[in-house]
Amino acid sequence: MQQNQTQGQGQQQPILSVPPQVITIKDHLYLKDQLSWELITMKKCSHFAAECSDPEIAQAIQQAGQMHERHYELLLKHLHNNNTMEMQRVQQFQQ
Repeated sequence: MQQNQTQGQGQQQPILSVPPQVITIKDHLYLKDQLSWELITMKKCSHFAAECSDPEIAQAIQQAGQMHERHYELLLKHLHNNNTMEMQRVQQFQQ
């Protein structure tokens, strides 16, 4: 069993220094899930901060919610960056 664990560790994919021009369906689904998780967490933090009676804890929860909001906005920014131009390139390759 220990051999299987060491073999699995040697098969890691290399880290890309430059992101790909087009994302795969699997990547798209992962990003969609991540956006959903960030949004849900942001909303939960907002709700529980409003329900909290201790102002220090409420502030900490609110800060956590703001962090998730920044992550959500950053993901959206990366997804919208040059998307139109890249999709036109994909359509040209398909023709």
